[in-house]
Amino acid sequence: MRKRKVGFNWPKWLGLGAGLLLVPSIFLNIFFFQKKVISEQGIKVVSILDGDTLVIEGTQRVKLIMVDSPEIDLCLGEEAKEKLESLVEGKDVILKEPIVDNFGRIMALVYVDDLLVNQEILSAGLGRFEGRESQVREKLELAYKNAREGEKGIFSPICHQVENFDNSDCLIKGNIDKADGKRYYHLPECPQYSQTIVEKDLGEDWFCSEREAKKAGFVKSKTCS
Repeated sequence: MRKRKVGFNWPKWLGLGAGLLLVPSIFLNIFFFQKKVISEQGIKVVSILDGDTLVIEGTQRVKLIMVDSPEIDLCLGEEAKEKLESLVEGKDVILKEPIVDNFGRIMALVYVDDLLVNQEILSAGLGRFEGRESQVREKLELAYKNAREGEKGIFSPICHQVENFDNSDCLIKGNIDKADGKRYYHLPECPQYSQTIVEKDLGEDWFCSEREAKKAGFVKSKTCS
């Protein structure tokens, strides 16, 4: 009996392949359509999560691009949230230069009419500037620079401290290395103690004892003998 030769069904395969290619294409089209709509028409803000994150209609989170505000439980975190609430809560916002981050959030420049919200947060000293390419990068960078030099918000002695004015008995400085994220504490006799700044909006703090510092996850600085 002659065996039937089984051939590859190219029309069927091409049809399936086209279908598979169509799926991501549809999602891309939806994304770019939504991107155009939120960029040009505006969308209502329904809630505020913290100083740099809001929620728009459809429960989509939006992060102020190039802005990093303190977490709620850190120095001026609540104040940063309140500032963002005063600017956008219940209002229609326009999102420009939107991108999607690894957490599925939209990151964008947020406008209320002609007011650039990202700039307002940085100008108030309630966020740190995170650089990236943008048409308004220089404007945001300048707002951040002026806030730092003017010692506003998180750059004021409220959060940015060389001395512990609240408790002179707690002199150990807990510092987070910006390069590797490791936590170190500095004793008054350590060589770099006087240059070490406690930035409380980043989670740095003062401690009354080495035991307290270690309990908080800090280890003695390598510069301390």
